[in-house]
Amino acid sequence: MVVLPAIDIKDGKCVRLRRGDYSTAHTVAENYMETALGFKAAGAGWIHMVDLDGAKNASQPNRDIFIDVAKNSGLKVELGGGIRSLDTVEMYLSAGISRVIIGSAAVKDPELVKTACREYGEHIAVGIDAKDGYVATEGWLEHSDVLFTDLAREMDKAGVKYIIFTDISRDGMLSGVNLTQLKEINDCCSCNIIASGGVHTLKDIIDCKAFGLYGAICGKSLYEGTLDLAEAIKAAEG
Repeated sequence: MVVLPAIDIKDGKCVRLRRGDYSTAHTVAENYMETALGFKAAGAGWIHMVDLDGAKNASQPNRDIFIDVAKNSGLKVELGGGIRSLDTVEMYLSAGISRVIIGSAAVKDPELVKTACREYGEHIAVGIDAKDGYVATEGWLEHSDVLFTDLAREMDKAGVKYIIFTDISRDGMLSGVNLTQLKEINDCCSCNIIASGGVHTLKDIIDCKAFGLYGAICGKSLYEGTLDLAEAIKAAEG
């Protein structure tokens, strides 16, 4: 299993949110590159990055930061936030980003997902963010009537290889991952599932590995010190 340490960017700064609420944004690190290099030193091969401004506004205001990390950190970058057109997908992939995450557009523009998967294959992931089992979009500001498992099945049919599943109610709360929903989504499709939201301690990593998940994203737990990245990577790979 792959452990992906996370850096979320808002207004050019490394921040964390609670349950996706932008009003709770607080700075967790002063320098994004130093943070990324620290993750690499701990043994990480991948980093999960999110453009929070982009997720809200369907734009790419922080793109230089992500491209800098992709080109100069030695880490593979998985990037989400505001990626809602094929041009944006192509721009990031051609600039060195290893995997881009399509989120809101998976619900609103499924043809984009199909085209992106056809052209870029395993460089495409879909982010499924749910609250009470229903998918949320537009940086979690809008809620739909689409069940997370129904969307996962549709994405599987569209050729998606990777799904990042987030239980919004647990994101940034250090409350543990939602094993029930992770098992549901892992069982309902053939996609590689990456757990996101709620990772607190090493037990969450061990549980995700036991469920046969492809990966787990760790954010606040690393910044708060409840999870040691090197230990997490060792447990995931063991």
